Amino acid sequence: MNVIISASELASDLTGARPPVLLDVRWQLSMARTTGEPPFDGRAEYAAGHLPGAVFVDLDRELAAPPGRGGRHPLPDLAEFGAAMRRAGVSADRPVVVYDGGQGWAAARAWWLLRWTGHPDVRVLDGGLAAWRGPLSTEVPRPEPGDFEPVPGETGLLDADAAAALAKSGLLLDARAGERYRGEVEPIDPVGGHIPGAVSAPTTQNVGPDGRLLPADELRARFAALGVTDGTEVGVYCGSGVSAAHEVLALAAAGVPAALYAGSWSEWSADPNRPVAVGPEPQ
Repeated sequence: MNVIISASELASDLTGARPPVLLDVRWQLSMARTTGEPPFDGRAEYAAGHLPGAVFVDLDRELAAPPGRGGRHPLPDLAEFGAAMRRAGVSADRPVVVYDGGQGWAAARAWWLLRWTGHPDVRVLDGGLAAWRGPLSTEVPRPEPGDFEPVPGETGLLDADAAAALAKSGLLLDARAGERYRGEVEPIDPVGGHIPGAVSAPTTQNVGPDGRLLPADELRARFAALGVTDGTEVGVYCGSGVSAAHEVLALAAAGVPAALYAGSWSEWSADPNRPVAVGPEPQ
């Protein structure tokens, strides 16, 4: 599946007859409440310089609903999401390229939402802004409104019950850092540990030192070692459905379809009736 695009390929496509819509989704997991540091400001980063023609998309406001019972980044209201995409110039018949500051998590969240709601041609800039070698712009574009109407897919999304069932019947991957999976630390959510039966698979191990996805054959070998075989039903979760989207992207690059548990650990751990496992083993 063609889910990523290199910086050189993007530079070429931007000069073609059907240049893609560019979405800038710079975002970082905020630890400001626990560390006292200023929160990351993606919009300010965008204003300081972005790919020419790119439109800023706010992950917290346009790719997620407000935090609540559904987790820290519940799925957005689809009408509001569609309106945001149309404002950004997204149309069903025009390719879209999404990028972030380089981590890939936020871009993957936008990629997953657009793909799950029916857009046929969305790719993530491999390596993010750091991989771009062309000029940057501070001009804020005013694109012609697009016509994209999101229609949720019948598959590809898990709720808490489906995630629990998949951990027993298939393969549920936990994309968070290993120490959070094991329950050794939990800096954000109320309880440490993991969904019983889930396998630790940090999404950070899907990229090389340059922040780009590993080659497809290396990704296939990694996921095979984690338990992916032909016919395995695969799901992924993380803290709030952002870094897990990046793991779904990596799985897609390896040719493995996977579903996303969007509520993820922030939803699961907020329910005292949900079981919690700790330690290095799935159970």
